[in-house]
Amino acid sequence: MSKGTIKKVAGPLVIAEGMRDSNMFDVVRVSNQRLIGEIIEMHGDEASVQVYEETSGLGPGEPVESMNAPLSVELGPGLITSIYDGIQRPLDEIMKVSGTNLKRGVEVPSLKRDKKWNFVPTVKVGDEVQNGDIIGTVQETIVVNHKIMVPYGINGKVKEIKAGEFTVEDVVAVIETKDGDKEVGMMQTWPVRKGRPYLKKLPPEMPLVTGQRVVDTFFPIAKGGVAAVPGPFGSGKTVIQHQLAKWAEADIVVYIGCGERGNEMTDVLNEFPELKDPKTGQSLMERTVLIANTSDMPVAAREASIYTGITIAEYFRDMGYSVALMADSTSRWAEALREMSGRLEEMPGEEGYPAYLGSRLAQFYERAGHVVSLGSDQREGALSVIGAVSPPGGDISEPVSQATLRIVKVFWGLDSALAYKRHFPAINWLTSYSLYVDNMADWFDDNVAADWMENRQKLMSLLQDEAELEEIVKMVGMDALSASDRLKMEAARSIREDFLHQNSFHEVDTYSSLKKQHLMMKLVLAFYEQAKEALEKGANIQGLIKMEVREKIGRFKYVTEDKLDKEYYAVLKELAADIANVFGKEDF
Repeated sequence: MSKGTIKKVAGPLVIAEGMRDSNMFDVVRVSNQRLIGEIIEMHGDEASVQVYEETSGLGPGEPVESMNAPLSVELGPGLITSIYDGIQRPLDEIMKVSGTNLKRGVEVPSLKRDKKWNFVPTVKVGDEVQNGDIIGTVQETIVVNHKIMVPYGINGKVKEIKAGEFTVEDVVAVIETKDGDKEVGMMQTWPVRKGRPYLKKLPPEMPLVTGQRVVDTFFPIAKGGVAAVPGPFGSGKTVIQHQLAKWAEADIVVYIGCGERGNEMTDVLNEFPELKDPKTGQSLMERTVLIANTSDMPVAAREASIYTGITIAEYFRDMGYSVALMADSTSRWAEALREMSGRLEEMPGEEGYPAYLGSRLAQFYERAGHVVSLGSDQREGALSVIGAVSPPGGDISEPVSQATLRIVKVFWGLDSALAYKRHFPAINWLTSYSLYVDNMADWFDDNVAADWMENRQKLMSLLQDEAELEEIVKMVGMDALSASDRLKMEAARSIREDFLHQNSFHEVDTYSSLKKQHLMMKLVLAFYEQAKEALEKGANIQGLIKMEVREKIGRFKYVTEDKLDKEYYAVLKELAADIANVFGKEDF
């Protein structure tokens, strides 16, 4: 091990001399308190170390010891339901050692060493295996069947395989390779800054269904896709991420609270165990890993937290699961980069952020994808990444937002004006976009309804027409509009208030299936198209606008899944009757 001494301390940055034998990104232990850190720069025999714990009280001359290994995470049974800090230290275990306040230098293993797991082998002696092959399973929670894979770089014949109760450190298999026998346990480690390998990446052609109408219908994200949610304070970024964590069609959820307020993480920690998973009826925590690195925790660990999270997510992706990763928020991560860059005295880029901000963001987001995992069974897994961005004052022209938008393909632009009107989710339908729509058009038309994309386009056109007509209304008033334009405005209002507005706290409206979204689209369009036809035949615009059936169309979102068809046809029937009734009045 390479040993040196502290030369200088500047906040979370420690300069150590005598470290010539160390390598970039090696983990080090700093001072006699053994604070954990990572080498981020080398100059001759001097190493710059970012320390992941509070450095007050450190001084020159104290020892620094390199562990000669990069910052890595432990991957194995015990990850699910865990709550980690930014460098994968389990917070519940730290609490047992140090109480409710984090103490420095606490060393606890990421995965419990004493807990025994029931290992069920899926291979037998003599079978040929390669890296990525599944050699056995562990029922980690009621929901998650943890697959034990052959570690990267091991190919050969199974010489020995066990079954029964083991800890993560016990040997469960011996594989005979050309380099000798290799022992395989249930745990493997992986460096966080290096993406886990896979066979090939697949095109994004299938949506990650979220149950949120504005997302699934207008701006869908693909399985294995990347999305950004920029928005000012109070516009609902965190609620949207909670909704996606609860309802998105993902087998595993990894939630990273990166530099967020402590009370927001507390909400997540209190809510998730109580939330019922709609697919299994179990607690949502039964398929969730939480990484909590709040704003009062050391800033350097914030920089590591998103790498820790995405490495854990890649591990479950390699098992063949669909994983959704929520990073809340990448702006706080970028601020940590800026602080460390400033202390390293690097040349600043735009607004003081380091010049490599864009490439670091790309390295993170590019680890998402729908892939064929390593292994002979060609299993497919997907890792979808949704990153919240918190631009100061809601100005998305700032560097973090702009660098993110150059990388991601889905932009859900949150609008404070919509949030002030209590329109949630406050995603602005005129500025948001999804570049996956065309790739997934065939999937929607084949799997939901043949007219899905056509109806979606009609709704978007009505909303865009409304935005143009709004300008006229502001100048000369509603009375200046023609009857057909008035009807367009009413149809667009129906789309906004009845379709796009969704109450995340309502037990039925919190989630909309694709079938329900399709029927809601058809009802709004049926009102518009039938009323337009009636208008051309001489009906009165006021009579059409005031039809009682419009209330029923608006309340269709509160209909439960089992009554959708019955209610849909009842509303259509009432719509036809109401239009006939308008014609029957004496004033026509």
